[in-house]
Formats: sequence, C-alpha cells, structure tokens
Amino acid sequence: MQVDYRKKRMLAFLNPWDDPSQSGFQVIQSLLSFSAGGFWGTGLGKGQSKLYFLPEAHTDFILAVLGEETGFLGFLLVTFLFIWLVMRGLQIALLSPDPFAKRLAVGLSAMIGLQAVINIGVVTGLLPTKGLTMPFLSYGGSSLVVVSCACGILISIYRASLKKANT
Repeated sequence: MQVDYRKKRMLAFLNPWDDPSQSGFQVIQSLLSFSAGGFWGTGLGKGQSKLYFLPEAHTDFILAVLGEETGFLGFLLVTFLFIWLVMRGLQIALLSPDPFAKRLAVGLSAMIGLQAVINIGVVTGLLPTKGLTMPFLSYGGSSLVVVSCACGILISIYRASLKKANT
C-alpha cells in the first residue's frame, strides 16, 4: 500500500466501479464482454468488445473475447480443456518410473495450470489484473514457445515411460 500504482491496482480490484474510466476499465469491459456473449455467444468473429472497448484483447484478455463470441459454453470448454491437460500431465507423472521425470511432469503441469487459473481469475474479476497470458490462446511468441516446449517435454516423458514399461 506504500507504492501508488500498487495501491490503485488493489483498490481497482476491490471495486472497479469506483474508477470505471481508468484503473477499473479493463475488468469492467471484460465482464461486459462475458455478459454480451450470454450462454451461446454472438458467433465467432462477431464480438464487438475486441474492436474498441477491451484493451489488450488479443493478449491478456483473449478469454473475454472468446467468452463473448462462444458464450458460456465456449468458456466452459476452454476451462475443461485446461483441466484435462493438467490431469493428463499428472497422469504422465504417475506413470513415469524416473523420480526426476515425475517431478518435472508435475512442475510443468502446475505451471500450465496455474497460468491458466490466474488468467481466468483476472478475466472474470476474481483476481487483480496481472498481465499474465492465457496458455495457447494469447497472442505472443514467448509464452507460446514456453508452453509448447513444456507440452513437448511432457510427451517425451510419457514416451520414455512407455518404452520402459515395454522392456
């Protein structure tokens, strides 16, 4: 609370409607995008929030755009796909006979899962705005490269554990 920009961020998180044109703008626009999508969505490419209203719509708040265009069902599908990915990573960890590979698989799964949970929390207004990308969905090369490498390592651990089981 001693640094001004941190204080503004926390106050905007607690009540974004106090400053709807400045510090609370992104979260409010994100929530409006979700409400515009409703249950079924407006249709892919037909969302309006990405045009002028939602800043950083292609990076940090891509899930709000997806929620507007595909609705609550699309949001649930993306959420369940991330849950499935993390659960599959934990299964790979359980299958691996190598202790290092087990820990690596758990760590990579946790990295992907926590990044997705934090982004979902920010976009839905449950967490303060942080600037963390959504794995596989947000625009930006470095995040996509790191998450893709993590999935590649998980696949490699799975293949190595299958080889060991067959010999």
